[in-house]
Parts: sequence; C-alpha cells; structure tokens
Amino acid sequence: MPVIPKRLRAGVLAGAVSAAASIVPLAMEHPAVAATHVDNPYAGATFFVNPYWAQEVQSEAAAQSNATLAAKMRVVSTYSTAVWMDRIAAINGVNGGPGLATYLDAALSQQQGTTPEVIEIVIYDLPGRDCAALASNGELPATAAGLQTYETQYIDPIVSILSNPKYANLRIVAVIEPDSLPNIVTNMSIQACSTAAPYYEQGIEYALTKLHAIPNVYLYLDAAHSGWLGWPNNASGFVQEVQKVLNASIGVNGIDGFVTNTANYTPLKEPFMTATQQVGGQQVMSANFYQWNPDIDEADFAADLYSRFVSAGFPSSIGMLIDTSRNGWGGPNEPTGPSSSTDVNTFVNQSKIDLRQHRGLWCNQNGAGLGQPPQASPTDFPNAHLDAYVWIKPPGESDGTSAASDPTTGKKSDPMCDPNYMTSYGVLTNALPNSPIAGQWFPAQFDQLVANARPAV
Repeated sequence: MPVIPKRLRAGVLAGAVSAAASIVPLAMEHPAVAATHVDNPYAGATFFVNPYWAQEVQSEAAAQSNATLAAKMRVVSTYSTAVWMDRIAAINGVNGGPGLATYLDAALSQQQGTTPEVIEIVIYDLPGRDCAALASNGELPATAAGLQTYETQYIDPIVSILSNPKYANLRIVAVIEPDSLPNIVTNMSIQACSTAAPYYEQGIEYALTKLHAIPNVYLYLDAAHSGWLGWPNNASGFVQEVQKVLNASIGVNGIDGFVTNTANYTPLKEPFMTATQQVGGQQVMSANFYQWNPDIDEADFAADLYSRFVSAGFPSSIGMLIDTSRNGWGGPNEPTGPSSSTDVNTFVNQSKIDLRQHRGLWCNQNGAGLGQPPQASPTDFPNAHLDAYVWIKPPGESDGTSAASDPTTGKKSDPMCDPNYMTSYGVLTNALPNSPIAGQWFPAQFDQLVANARPAV
C-alpha cells in the first residue's frame, strides 16, 4: 500500500534540496510560541505544499506534449500532500534527500504571517508492517527486538524533531500507521497478521503516548476504507480495537480523529444511488459489488464511524479526514446518470462511478482520477463531521510492483500489482502495467489521474 516520500530525479532533487536549505533562515523568523491545540487543525490554516513533490509534478508537466494536460498538472503542483516517514532512514533523509526537519523548515518558510500552517506526516514503520500484503512490507520484524527498534530508533527521533521549539507554531497532523489496526480487526487468520498484532498495538500505544505530549501535534488514526470496514461487524470491531489501544495509552479524549481511504480509491460519494435504494425489489447494497455493505462510499463510512465512536463514549469533537487524492474516477467512462435497469447488479454496475470490478482492488488502479482537492472544513456531508479533505497519498507515487522486491526497504513484489493476475475475488487486478516499487514516481499513473480528475482540474 502506501509509500515513501518520493525519490526525485537527480537534477530536481538537487535543486529542491538547495531551495529548501536556502529557506531555513527565513523559518527562524517565526516566533517559537506554542499554539493552542484547536478542535480542527485545518480550520483557518494554510496547507503545506511539499516542494519536492511539487517539483516532480512540474517536471512531469514540462515533459507533456499536451498543453492542456500540462497546465492542469501545474495547478495540481500547488496542492498539499502528506510526507511519509516510511523507514528509519527517512527521518534524516534517504541518500542525501530531505528529512523530517527539512520538511518542517519548508513549512515554516511557507507560513504567512500569523496564519497557522498545517503539515501532515505519516507514521508508517511498525514491526511486521502491511501484514496482509507484500507491496509495502517494512524493514522491522514482528518481534520484541523489532518493537524496541521502532520505539527507540523511529518514534523517539521523530518526537525529538517535532518537539523542537522552533516548530511549536506549526499545526502538525500525524496520521498513525495506515492499515495496522484494520488488519487486526479482519485479518487475524493470516499468520503474519496474528504474529504482528501485539506489536502493532504496543507500537501504536507508544507512538500515541509520545506524540500526544507535543501540544501542536494532532493525532488521526487510520481507519481503512468503506470497502474494508463498512460492514457492521467490521466497523464495531474496529471501534473496540481502537478503544483497547487508546485505553492503554492516551485515552479516548486524547485522539483528534480518524482518516479514511488512505492511499485508496473509494469514491467520496456515489451520486446516482444510495445503499438502501430499491432496485427490482432489492436494496442497492445487496448487489454483488457491495455484498451487503451499507457504506457504499467514504462519506457514508465517515458518518457511520463518527456515530459509532461517539456512541462508544468518544468526544463529539472528534473529526474525520478523507483521503481524496485518487478517488475521483472521472474521464470518458464516467457514468452521467443512474441506470434504467431493474436488475440490481446491472443497475449498480452501470451507475457506480467506482469503475473497479471489486472494492478490494488497490494497486495502481487503471481509470482512476484525482478527487476533491485538499480543503478545510467541507460542509458537503455534515453527518460525517469532516475536518478536511486531504491528500495523504501523494498522487503519482506507485502503490507497488509485481516486477521486483527492494531489500533495502523490505517492499516486495506483489501479484495485486500485476494486471494479468487473477485475484481471489475472481477478477483481474485492474492494475496499470509496468509499475515501479511502492513510493517511486509512476508517470503513466499520474498522467491518468490528472486527465480523469473529478472534479476536473
């Protein structure tokens, strides 16, 4: 699944590092006064634009022969994306590249006067990471020694950097360990997940405890997506698992919220149907595509989770984030209205904007597009209690490959990234061909994401 801060082309990287270094003195001009911990860190704030990702996008635009597409890419380069700390080496920078402090200094340089600046970092290096897949396996084993390394060589150095007083007036959103707790809820029949589960819990408890002590850090736990946890048993199991971890660390009042659809493709909203709508005497959610899952999109799922958490004793102030980076599904194959079919399966297949054949397909999806741009406090779906639309997954970074493994990061070849692989769902993967290792720049996918953006750029 998700990915590392991108590796840039040599010339772009050198220029970007030089630019970042030149702005550090400007960053020091901002007073190191701790900001008040607010309910929604995105409200009233400007969003950090990763200069390294922006340079990659601008280089892609410069290589385009299609002037219209190139212009759209230049617009996209101004959007905010998260920074992934996907391995220990990323903290100080991989192979001379930018580290966490470099990104934070860049955020300070972008801050406009006293207007708050929000930057997102992804904590993603648990022992036995990505236990139910291969593409984003990590560097640390699911052992006691791996957990100790995670705590002392990964979390502690991150906490040390974030605690620097010069960053005290940044709003730092920390997205905690994508897919980890959801894997505990649904995938304990997989040996790697049952082995990793206690280390996932203990590692997250440690990370939350340490990060919660920093007043300007905002904690959002990953909550998978509607096609994974939308069924009532899965959703309730997730709430219970989160309660368990929080009760052993910072308590339910210590969490700021949850993020759904991280690095996934599930639409924000299916515009032409609802889950309970009747088609030929059958509810939409009974269709083969949804398999009786009542949360047919991320807006429904976020509202469902919010209600469940508050009912379980969480504060009503918790907020939801939705990763809309790649869930637009626009382009020439986008439905323009509901089907007229009275067969529920035909109706769903002809009406849904999610063009996948199965909701479990996740690797470099063919036909996907950019979704809603990052936005604070969207009001489209009040029951979801959204703090923001966010781009946690930087568009253009590969989900994984079926071609080769990377022994330096632990990321492996994954058949779900092979377009010719027949999945256990009985359908092909829908993955784009010739994808690089997770986290590396994938021009063909980025071109398609921009072309198929919904709403259009």
